[in-house]
Amino acid sequence: MNIKNAQVEVDDWIKEHGVRYFNELTNMAQLTEEVGEVARIIARRYGEQSEKESDKDKDLGEELADVMFVVLCLANQTGIDLQHAFDKKMDKKAKRDHDRHHNNEKLK
Repeated sequence: MNIKNAQVEVDDWIKEHGVRYFNELTNMAQLTEEVGEVARIIARRYGEQSEKESDKDKDLGEELADVMFVVLCLANQTGIDLQHAFDKKMDKKAKRDHDRHHNNEKLK
């Protein structure tokens, strides 16, 4: 599935199940909450913090999907074609960073 299709799928879901989009500020708060859940899993599972028993069953993929869902909601409600924006960003990064990371001694 491409991003454009994902935006349509989220919009269809909102229309069928969600009644309407939460406003942009509410969705921004939701996004912050979801990113926090991802950060908690990564900090405890891959970082130096010990993982609590209650966190061991948390699904990182599901939490990342929650982040993606809210990002798609924000894109839809603000009129952003996220596929176009992503493609443009990748092109920019490819041109700007073509040699940058290869020449970074810290990455060798």
